[in-house]
Amino acid sequence: MRITTSRRQFLGAGMTVAAGALVLPAGAVEPFVRTGPPRIRLALAAYSFRDDFAPGKDGTPARLDMFRFLDYCAEQGCDGAELTSYYFPEQVADAELARVRRHAHVRGVTVSGTAVGNDFCLPPGPKRTADIADVKEWIRKAAILGAPHIRVFAGSAHGQPPEVARRLCIEALEDCAAEAGKHGILLGIENHGGIVAEADALLDIVRTVQSPWVGINLDTGNFHTDDPYADLAKCAPYAVNVQFKGKISPRGQKQAGPADFARTFRILKEAHYQGWVALEYEMTEDPWKRVPAMLQEMRAHST
Repeated sequence: MRITTSRRQFLGAGMTVAAGALVLPAGAVEPFVRTGPPRIRLALAAYSFRDDFAPGKDGTPARLDMFRFLDYCAEQGCDGAELTSYYFPEQVADAELARVRRHAHVRGVTVSGTAVGNDFCLPPGPKRTADIADVKEWIRKAAILGAPHIRVFAGSAHGQPPEVARRLCIEALEDCAAEAGKHGILLGIENHGGIVAEADALLDIVRTVQSPWVGINLDTGNFHTDDPYADLAKCAPYAVNVQFKGKISPRGQKQAGPADFARTFRILKEAHYQGWVALEYEMTEDPWKRVPAMLQEMRAHST
């Protein structure tokens, strides 16, 4: 017999502490119950400056590291910073993560989350095992950073039947979510193409997962459907984090066009979203010129 527990029941039941660990009821994911008015907090994703975290081709040092990125977030008046895992050293030490957390606090910036690269649809084998292990390792690292959320990917079918890819994704999500729950970390599966290119497919997976620690990392620029705004509205009640792109690309449109800021933020407010909206800049214009203006425009629509 399958037993499900709604988010409302989960929150109402409280948490039991046993042997130093939180024991939480399992249950299929349902929309978040958020009382009161929407509350949006703005963050900036390190991915927005991805080219500046790498050394120059001529050997010049990288323009940014996480400490300088946090300084920039503070200078721009951002409440939060999304510290994408790609831009830490591959074998970053726990002590270095602790230093980053300290620096964020000193600069008055909250670590809103992090993001990993993974593929939960890989068939059984060493690569799948390694991807799942890497997500679990970053759950541990996120706890050191003080990051409450990790963006994860579903992945692609790799030639497998859709139902097989879906099952593999759900199994990996539940496996990683069990570890995430021990640390109080939420996993947000992103609408990032592959098996979750369409809203209904994404919602089907999220609703099936047996964990209260899984939701949607809603990327506002990643639905390339007939009506991306309608799909954003479908998914917003399940969002645990939002990444704002500032561009939108409906099906049949050859190039992405500017997003409707007011409409996008209205969708989030109508869903009573309470949480982070991180600017993840991907446009062609120099981010050092465009990001400050975009943050200002986002701020105007977030209140």
